[in-house]
Amino acid sequence: MLANPKQINPPSDDKRWRFVQATMRRNGFRRSALIETLHSVQESFGFLDEVSLQYVASSLRVPLSQVYGVSTFYHLFSLKPAGKHSCVVCTGTACYIKGGPKLLAQIEESYDIKPGETTSDEELSLLTARCVGACGLAPVAVFDGEVLGNLTPTRTLETLRRWANDDV
Repeated sequence: MLANPKQINPPSDDKRWRFVQATMRRNGFRRSALIETLHSVQESFGFLDEVSLQYVASSLRVPLSQVYGVSTFYHLFSLKPAGKHSCVVCTGTACYIKGGPKLLAQIEESYDIKPGETTSDEELSLLTARCVGACGLAPVAVFDGEVLGNLTPTRTLETLRRWANDDV
């Protein structure tokens, strides 16, 4: 089947839905396009909310439970808006042994968030990764896409505070 015989209207007039619809159309509205479509939604809106999950499920004729299952299984997908900045602490073996848990604990304590959460002011999202591929620099964290190694809890907080000062 090359097209959805009963195309579902997007949840709003937001032009970003055109990108999502183009992804589904390019894939013939096939169920197998689920992950690619979810990537399109997240790229367009920054996260996957309930309305977008329902729209994708209806459009691709996939049970909502399956769409939700895929979106929660893969760590790349987020069901909440991300903060202005992101900090990904590596929890791989080398980073773990060299102090990764201390970095994480310091951030959790200083910003009152757990991995997978965003601060109430939506400034910082804290994430973890099983490995970022920089084991020789352990412990490592990725700050807004920039990998920093040989971190200490103090240096980690200094980096986070620099963000706050740069935003003023």
